[in-house]
Amino acid sequence: MSDTDSTKHHHIRWAPIRGIPLERRLQTAAVCAWIMLFFGSWLLFIYLLTHVVLWPVIIAYVTFIYFDKAPEHGGRRFESARYWRLWKYFADYFPVKLIKEADLDPSKNYVLGYHPHGIISMGAFSNFATEATGFSKLFPGIKPSLLTLTQNFRIPFYRDLIMSLGMAAVSRRSCENILSSEPGRSIVIVVGGAAESLNARPGVNDLVLKKRLGFIRIAIKHGAPLVPVFSFGENDLYEQVHNEKGSKLFAFQKKFQAIVGWTMPLIHARGVFNYDVGIVPFRHQVATVVGKPIPVPPLEEGQTEPTQEQLLAVQKLYIDELQRIFDKYKDEYAADRKQELRIVD
Repeated sequence: MSDTDSTKHHHIRWAPIRGIPLERRLQTAAVCAWIMLFFGSWLLFIYLLTHVVLWPVIIAYVTFIYFDKAPEHGGRRFESARYWRLWKYFADYFPVKLIKEADLDPSKNYVLGYHPHGIISMGAFSNFATEATGFSKLFPGIKPSLLTLTQNFRIPFYRDLIMSLGMAAVSRRSCENILSSEPGRSIVIVVGGAAESLNARPGVNDLVLKKRLGFIRIAIKHGAPLVPVFSFGENDLYEQVHNEKGSKLFAFQKKFQAIVGWTMPLIHARGVFNYDVGIVPFRHQVATVVGKPIPVPPLEEGQTEPTQEQLLAVQKLYIDELQRIFDKYKDEYAADRKQELRIVD
């Protein structure tokens, strides 16, 4: 039974003190550590500010952050950091599974589009920012960079960790720098972004994709085949407060997104010591399927940007491949779905 079954109960079920295998406790600790890292980084930075003797070092560090260009150039990658045992515990908590549909040629660069966003994109992090699910063994010679909001690289300490995992900014400049660097360098974009997180709820797979042509434009400009990636179970890790379009809550969330660039879904899942209340994600399998590469049309001589017709033609092939992946695996990994795959915006 998965943790999501707990939502059917009206009472809090407490985790037993004894009888839980150490492996499962370590898995929970790894997930909690990752969730708290964002807040913990800020708390540590604020604590250090209370020590006047450290101010010269802090000023130097903040200045370094301001001028550091690494987030626009693929991060500051350390392969050993991607193999930390912590990430294996993290992935095994759900667990996360990586499925390959086709080989990727290491002499080429690729643009991988990840769907759905979910609340925090746990599957994207496990598969493409770490080696917990064996990405490098499945796709030898391909070096992925999971892209995230530029704002994340302004967070002290947190930024340095995610860059060590090869994560980089999701700006256009960053995408082009990585794809132009060397063969095999590929980017992973969570296409639906913040807007799609508001659709994330168990049993539902609503993708924000119709107007998302920027990643296709970049792929065509760099001759990088597009690879659709679909994660079954990503939306099942959290429950979200009902926020249908037109509601006051949805309007507030969209206004908040317009101001700060990210959304604030009202979520709940389980806790550290109980199975019904908290922000620790439910234990629910995440099966990530890396689809077949979609070749992109070459730009003609003198052409600097793809045409609208080219963008829409490639988008159709991309959506068709996403649909094929969903239809092929839905009965195995989304048997409890409430509806079929939908492209909503």
